[in-house]
Amino acid sequence: MCGIVGISAQRDVVQNLISGLKALEYRGYDSAGIAVLTGHGVERLRAKGKVRDLEALQAVSPLSGTCGIAHTRWATHGAPSTDNAHPHVSGAVSVVHNGIIENHAALRAELQALGYEFTSQTDTEVVAHLIEHAQRQGKPLRQAVQETVARLHGAYSLAVLSAREPGTLVGARLGSPLVVGLGEGEQYLASDIHALLPLTRRFLYLDDGDVVELTREAVQVFDAAGQPAQRAVKESHFAADAVERGEYRHYMLKEIHEQPQAVADTLEGRIAGGHVLTQMLGVDAEALLARTDSVQIVACGTSYHAGLVAGYWIESFAGVPCKVEIASEYRYRNPVVRAGTLFLGISQSGETADTLAALKMAKGRDYVARMAVCNVPESSIVRESELVLMTRAGPEIGVASTKAFTTQLVALALFALELARAKGLDAARYADGVRQLEQLPGLIAQTLKLDGQIRALAENFAAKQHALFLGRGTHWPVAMEGALKLKEISYIHAEAYAAGELKHGPLALVDKDMPVIAVAPNDHLIDKLKSNLEEVRARGGELYAFVDETVAHGLDADHVLTLPACGEFAAPVVFTLPLQLLAYHVAVLRGTDVDQPRNLAKSVTVE
Repeated sequence: MCGIVGISAQRDVVQNLISGLKALEYRGYDSAGIAVLTGHGVERLRAKGKVRDLEALQAVSPLSGTCGIAHTRWATHGAPSTDNAHPHVSGAVSVVHNGIIENHAALRAELQALGYEFTSQTDTEVVAHLIEHAQRQGKPLRQAVQETVARLHGAYSLAVLSAREPGTLVGARLGSPLVVGLGEGEQYLASDIHALLPLTRRFLYLDDGDVVELTREAVQVFDAAGQPAQRAVKESHFAADAVERGEYRHYMLKEIHEQPQAVADTLEGRIAGGHVLTQMLGVDAEALLARTDSVQIVACGTSYHAGLVAGYWIESFAGVPCKVEIASEYRYRNPVVRAGTLFLGISQSGETADTLAALKMAKGRDYVARMAVCNVPESSIVRESELVLMTRAGPEIGVASTKAFTTQLVALALFALELARAKGLDAARYADGVRQLEQLPGLIAQTLKLDGQIRALAENFAAKQHALFLGRGTHWPVAMEGALKLKEISYIHAEAYAAGELKHGPLALVDKDMPVIAVAPNDHLIDKLKSNLEEVRARGGELYAFVDETVAHGLDADHVLTLPACGEFAAPVVFTLPLQLLAYHVAVLRGTDVDQPRNLAKSVTVE
């Protein structure tokens, strides 16, 4: 959630620290701060609000230094405020931290008994005092950090500096991402490579338990036992301008319109000669698919909705049972694992705390293998999995996920088709599924041309406080995703229901002030859906129907948006697009912060 940047260099690092924080604004935050080593020791600036507020402070009271750390905070302990903003300081030590220290209360009481005073409500301040206390006992900074993290329960990524060791940065991670950037005469730390892309393309990805010591000339990694460790150097292929808005007003709108290319990239090199290349999953994929007799999908939020769609596909095409579960629920129960079950975790960032914890829990259970569908190479979830299917969405900056969702659907469709083929799917049905996927980039581009019509529909929603989304089959999760997008960025209360459930309660909500949005592809449930929508019309509800062009004339609604005809693999992707655009245009009309909606963060690395 929060963002970390650290730099040790021969030049002033303050502007690069601030630029790094700007690149991480998409993660969601409520305060920002920097700390640098100067001739007077550790000096810092902190501001409640945005990075621009921090910049304003820097303009009035400028700091400069060649070694510094910076942070954007998303509140977990203590309300958003300047006092609770990072970096935190104790004596000569300054710390920034992502994650949650679960035993902070006991540590706070111990430190207070030793005479340390606390100036914030955060869990992080105990880390600063513990490291300072170790240094007062004569411990070098790295050793002080190593001894401190051994006492922490929970999740953390840390960047630490000390006036006792000018030019040295120490980082540590457990359950929260931290990368090292390699430069010439300067070295970097960050929670996300996008903070460092203008400075370097060479990165080390730290493992859980690692502690790293940086000076401007050298980087040394130590494992959880304190032993020197080697971590492979990876070169990033992301362009430095990939996180720029360009001609678009918001990142979200840019990312919606990037979907034809993102889907094409996700398909590239994975289909040839009318079939999916099984090797996309890994060298042992063929044998593992043959052994797979059921699938357990675990995910959160938007990724969970993608998993629900995949569950329909896997059972319909492959004929094997598929259970889809929210990761935060799965990890806290004792699931029964039937023989031959494949574990499948889905995460845009690859660092989602609950999904990562579920994946680690699955390691000790009798699954055929653990598979990840993810957008970030070298992320924790990718590295923990035996099978990996990358989505190739590219950087997604807007908090409300768009292209990550549709590329997840495409990756999951590829997987479902290959599993179905391994289980004897009819050749004609398999070929039709492949053909639908190949046509998707064009169908998406065609659908995005409806933007103007959707913008006009959005004007009817701007003053509403509630909305109801309906779908059936694979389009119930699509309706759920549409409702989530609307509530995330416009702050309109929105709920999604399986349309057949209307008569079991939700119909009581329908009146002229409750817009009802129906997702209506031309599938085997279309006639059932039409009957459900008649229930809405009979009760005076204002009905918005997003329909396949082949059924547009047979559906009675107040507002009809006609989408291109598409099959059962393509339709969930195509019908998602107008729901994304509707949420976007409603949010713009209501004047909300589209890319950074209140209380939310992009990468959810805490429970």
